[in-house]
Amino acid sequence: MGVSTGVAVTPVGGDIVLGEATIYSGEGKLILTGQLGDVMQESAKAALSYVESKADEFGLTKDFFKKTDIHIHVPEGAIPKDGPSAGITMLVALISAVTKKPVKRDVGMTGEITLRGRILPVGGIKSKLLAAHRAGIKTFVLPAKNEKDLTEIPREIKSSLDIKLADNVDEVIQYNFVETAKVTPLESRVSHRKKKPVTVQVSGLSG
Repeated sequence: MGVSTGVAVTPVGGDIVLGEATIYSGEGKLILTGQLGDVMQESAKAALSYVESKADEFGLTKDFFKKTDIHIHVPEGAIPKDGPSAGITMLVALISAVTKKPVKRDVGMTGEITLRGRILPVGGIKSKLLAAHRAGIKTFVLPAKNEKDLTEIPREIKSSLDIKLADNVDEVIQYNFVETAKVTPLESRVSHRKKKPVTVQVSGLSG
């Protein structure tokens, strides 16, 4: 439940990076750990702002985020991480956390998000697709404006991946979430009394 996979560009090539997001009753704080750089922190804030703006669509009350703290952590905290590519990955994880809607486990993604839900192009596409192929990813969500970068990808790599091009967040959601899952408003499962936090794993990205 709630696993979301993104891809990072490292000095030695692309790699899959997993992280965690925890949601619990609080005062509306967003906590970011794992040595996330300024750009990656901004992506996390943009993801949260987008979800808040769509609270009604996700079955949440308008004051829900004032009563809930969200903690996003990317493991391997000794390694600094930065870049806008984590935007859609953190967004998918956050949606999964607040709706308790499962994410498809064989989907990888990369892309920057805007406050209005547009998906912007990012770099390192060849390295990221090679990493997704090595990791056994079946479907890869790519910003539509990165389509031109597919000409650099070996044919055998492209044939092993179902590459989806996305212009907006609605398309990202469509490709990532289990279709039969029902959205459960978080108010029905998170009490604002002390309770064990709900933990959702999410990927962090760089590049």
